[in-house]
Amino acid sequence: MTTAAFATLDLNPELLSNLESLDYLAMTPIQARSLPPILAGRDVIAQGKTGSGKTAAFGLGLLHKLDRKRYAIQALVLCPTRELADQVAKEIRRLGRAIDNIKVLTLCGGMPMGPQINSLEHGAHIIVGTPGRIEEHLNKGSLKLDLVTTLVLDEADRMLDMGFQPALDAILAFVPEHRQTLLFSATFPERIQGIAERVMVDPVLVQVESTHDSASIAQSFHQVEDGERLSALRLLLLHHRPDSAVVFCNTKKECQEVAGDLEGHGFSVLALHGDLEQKDRDKTLVRFASKSVSVLVATDVAARGLDIDALDAVINFHIPRDLEVHVHRIGRTGRAGSRGIACTLFSDKERHKLARLEAYLDQPIEPTPLPPRKVLDQPTYKPPMVTLQIDGGKKQKVRAGDILGALTGEDGIDGRDVGKIQIYDNWSYVAVRRAEAKPALRKLGQGKMKGKNFRVRLLGE
Repeated sequence: MTTAAFATLDLNPELLSNLESLDYLAMTPIQARSLPPILAGRDVIAQGKTGSGKTAAFGLGLLHKLDRKRYAIQALVLCPTRELADQVAKEIRRLGRAIDNIKVLTLCGGMPMGPQINSLEHGAHIIVGTPGRIEEHLNKGSLKLDLVTTLVLDEADRMLDMGFQPALDAILAFVPEHRQTLLFSATFPERIQGIAERVMVDPVLVQVESTHDSASIAQSFHQVEDGERLSALRLLLLHHRPDSAVVFCNTKKECQEVAGDLEGHGFSVLALHGDLEQKDRDKTLVRFASKSVSVLVATDVAARGLDIDALDAVINFHIPRDLEVHVHRIGRTGRAGSRGIACTLFSDKERHKLARLEAYLDQPIEPTPLPPRKVLDQPTYKPPMVTLQIDGGKKQKVRAGDILGALTGEDGIDGRDVGKIQIYDNWSYVAVRRAEAKPALRKLGQGKMKGKNFRVRLLGE
């Protein structure tokens, strides 16, 4: 099936030429179906899986509508997590980079209020933030939303799962009644329909296929006794040996127990759940994205906003309560032409869920035997990379090119041994191949960037 080109839309010419420079030529199904009503000013509910291109759909809509001469907040995008808000803001900036003087500001919890208040005093066109922090600014009077013309609720299902309903209601009281509202969600439970009826006017409903191409994801279902679940998980990890795998658990307590068991058996593993401090959450995500931790054990809510380029495997420790969540979970692997593995453990008590999932997916599910028990005798494996933390970031004018140059300069390491580089306000992270950790530490520790020496250390080894 051919997909329509962005050029067929009545979009701002600067946006179209920038899309061409980004190689965004053909629209994804969710973009092709939601952008025409968005550009026509309609309220839109769009349901699509992770990676379907929804950020570009609403991002282009609000950038096209923006009156850049009017230096006031005209669009508010609400996201459930700071990681997703950061991703969304970054993508909107990329989409709008050909338009001069557009300011996109991120307001999220876990960060100090003072700098955010200062940034707000200097003005912005688009605010991307989490409901709790947006509500705080509104109550303080540091944020004014009376000129907002577009409200976007991104990952609305997870915002409700995370208990943000009261904050959403409070924010809606500050936003003009006459506005365009865009609601994007991976799943479409009844509570989403309820919120849509209250806050939207005659919305257009766009739903794109939420099942996944079996050619890119190898799904398997393994029946276990409840007492064997942990050893079954270890079997699957030792058999497939994925460089990056997410194990999904239904509760925070289960997350901790599973991660603790894997760590006790020598796996490279970290847990990701709602009780983590923001700085610990950031370091966990940095190390996993850098492929210096092989296994992330996570709850669905905590995993929203994960920005992982190529996830090798997803393992469901249980069948999730909401069947749409199953589809959303496995959709995190097998992306961008790569092949992924999705394994699900279930017990006899979960047979009814399996039957419901079979009907939901409209395909028969044949349980697959687990790998032989002798696989448990194999040694665990190390991730391919390690992560180095550099105590200098954007505020010290450190750029990715500076780090790469310092590593690969005279007597340095090969550029092919350098992985993901992530730069934050006051520190940066770089992944290097495990075998090159010592020379990389030496090069960065002894060399200079921007004429300065920065402290460098190995994370979590």
